[in-house]
Amino acid sequence: MAAGRGQRMMPLTDEIPKAMAIHEGSTLIANGIERLKASVDYIHITVGYKGAMLAKHVIEHRVSSVFNTDGKGNAWWIFNTVMRNLNEPVLVLTCDNIVELDSDLLIRDYHAKNDPVCMVVPVKPVEGLAGDFIFQTAGVVEEINRNKPSGIYCSGIQLINPQKINQLMDPVEDFNQVWGNLINLKQLYCSGIYPKRWFTVDTLEQLNHLNRRSSG
Repeated sequence: MAAGRGQRMMPLTDEIPKAMAIHEGSTLIANGIERLKASVDYIHITVGYKGAMLAKHVIEHRVSSVFNTDGKGNAWWIFNTVMRNLNEPVLVLTCDNIVELDSDLLIRDYHAKNDPVCMVVPVKPVEGLAGDFIFQTAGVVEEINRNKPSGIYCSGIQLINPQKINQLMDPVEDFNQVWGNLINLKQLYCSGIYPKRWFTVDTLEQLNHLNRRSSG
């Protein structure tokens, strides 16, 4: 997912989309694409803000498809693109995730939970990074709350089955609505697998910190 405006990274994002911020000699999203190619067959990108620029960039990195979701919520694509027909797990990441993830282990965990409609991937809270806290019992999510702390929060990574989601609910625009509906149905699960490495870039300070660590 790479459609956001990236307001907290202005003035950089006045000129380029957040996903194209420079990182490790390339861009945030290009590095993410290259990491995924080792274990994922098809990569689909949502674009919005400065969508033509970003679409050209990711097409050069040979992604499978690009969906223009400009002006729509972050879950709009689940209900309004050809992705809605997929009856298989789709790994969802945000363009600002710097992550090292064992996707095979994650898929095994997903199947062990009987292929849920949606399974969010948790991380331990990182000082200075805001997040949505997860409350769960035996892997079933009971609440997601930004203001009430718990020991884990959403990483921005999840496995979803678009066809199953479409069968369970009417179209909505945002993942908070998707999660809320699934929590009410007791169909939102939390993985027991954590990323080996995880960081998210929300501000220019965080981007500069990340690049200093990479160069050091």
